[in-house]
Amino acid sequence: MSQPLAAEPLSSMNEVSVALQRCWNKTAFAQHDASVTLRFGLKRDGTLLGQPQPSAIMFSGSPDQRRAFVNAAIKAVNDCVPLEFSPKIAGGVPGRVFSMEFRSNGSCLDQCSYEESLLP
Repeated sequence: MSQPLAAEPLSSMNEVSVALQRCWNKTAFAQHDASVTLRFGLKRDGTLLGQPQPSAIMFSGSPDQRRAFVNAAIKAVNDCVPLEFSPKIAGGVPGRVFSMEFRSNGSCLDQCSYEESLLP
């Protein structure tokens, strides 16, 4: 279940990462040492540009459990948008693809990392 986001607009991509991680409910998968990296784009208005796509999955379990884990991470991103961006980053968001890792046994709330690349 998602948690309320900060009242202030997000002013850095690290803050965006933290906000998205707060929507991630890993409780059902705590017994697994698993991670999924999602790639996604965001629009200037804080909505998604298409659906998040898994680009790397590490999961030891049944195919159904793996699918549920990946779907839970995608749901976390979908449930967390729209995000509110400060003007500082709103102009730089469109046209970039972001990659974020979601883990089952830990959180990166303090030191979330993301990668970004320009759309081809």
